Amino acid sequence: MAGDFSMIGSVILGLLLAGYLGQQYLPPPKPRVIGLDLGTTFCSVGAFQPGTGDVEVIPDEKGRKSIPSVVSFTDTGIYSGHEGQELQDINPQNTIYDAKRFIGKVFDQKTLDQESARYPFKVTFNNGSAEFLVSTNSTFTVTPEFIGSRLLLKMRKMAEKHLGVPIEKAVISVPAEFDERQRNYTIRAANQAGLEILRVINEPTAAAMAYGLHKVDVFNVLVVDLGGGTLDVSLLNKQGGMFLTRAMAGNNKLGGQDFSQRLFQYASERVRQQYGAPPTLKEDVHRLRQAVEAAKLRLTVEPSVSLKVPLCLQTTGDEGPQEEQVTFQEELTRELFEDLNADLFQKILAPIETVLVEGRLDKAEIDEIVLVGGSTRIPRIRQIISQYFGKEPNTSVDPDLAVVTGVALQAGIMGGSWPLQVSAIEIPNRSLRKTNFS
Repeated sequence: MAGDFSMIGSVILGLLLAGYLGQQYLPPPKPRVIGLDLGTTFCSVGAFQPGTGDVEVIPDEKGRKSIPSVVSFTDTGIYSGHEGQELQDINPQNTIYDAKRFIGKVFDQKTLDQESARYPFKVTFNNGSAEFLVSTNSTFTVTPEFIGSRLLLKMRKMAEKHLGVPIEKAVISVPAEFDERQRNYTIRAANQAGLEILRVINEPTAAAMAYGLHKVDVFNVLVVDLGGGTLDVSLLNKQGGMFLTRAMAGNNKLGGQDFSQRLFQYASERVRQQYGAPPTLKEDVHRLRQAVEAAKLRLTVEPSVSLKVPLCLQTTGDEGPQEEQVTFQEELTRELFEDLNADLFQKILAPIETVLVEGRLDKAEIDEIVLVGGSTRIPRIRQIISQYFGKEPNTSVDPDLAVVTGVALQAGIMGGSWPLQVSAIEIPNRSLRKTNFS
């Protein structure tokens, strides 16, 4: 009997030693499950690296770690991400964005008309669902989940090229307020892209995981998610590794696009004042919009930036209408940007106050404030939030990549990757409703 135990002990010791040596000297296995953040304005894909325990946000061929949630249809093909965005100003009626706002949602005709009025492309009503009308070589409709599938397919191909292995499984994030139908339609979009979804995780929970809050002793977590097109505020209650969403509020018509638009309108008016005509050609509008967007990003880290944009203006001279080649130059300051958007920035506090009231908490009871979304980089926005709470929000994670980082962690857990992570468990709260401002 003693000999049997000795043999068993030797076998176990041998297996442990083999495992240790394998970890030290053999290359770790490739990730087989990816994490997907299908955002309203930008998307990202990440993978948990077995062995190191690091999350890698996978870049595209130009090293960019997110792609615009834009799909453009032309006579020659379908273009997703950055390629689709490049066509947005010259092919506006066939370039679809913000599809996430429509996926799986049930509309009546009047509500859909109101929701779609601000888009240059045509949104049609089909038995309670929204579809997008496209006219290229022929006229046809596409569903929001088809748009999502094209973006997910692009990210799947990015992951396969980067990792060097076929990818068939994923974890995906959705807004906390998504109902069962919206979640199922998001899964359907992934299925159309050839992906099996192992788990759907709420975006605020994913962000909290990215900040490591599933492993530390915090109780009340406020997640402020301000992206390109929407503001979402969630109050999470955490006990152990379990998250409960206590309250949600937001503004689905407030985001970085609105801040950029204010700056674009200012720049367009300055062009008119200097040259007597605003930019009207699609190419000029596109060029000026891109320059303004780049300036907005730089103003988050610099006090001022110089705008220099070549334009072809339609002016009126002695001989009638004519084209004039000009170079528009303007100095933009952070102070100007903040003044142009002062009223919009203040709107951020309304949903924060609402979730505190609905969660029956005082702002002093918030243990951690988590910032998510690229627009939370704006210094004035961070200042408004910190002044309201009397303490600094947590900025230790790239806000653009917080959600995809948390989803990739969950993907590693679902894939059984080593080293094992502590999983976050979401407690479903089906009766919760999101309060929306506009």
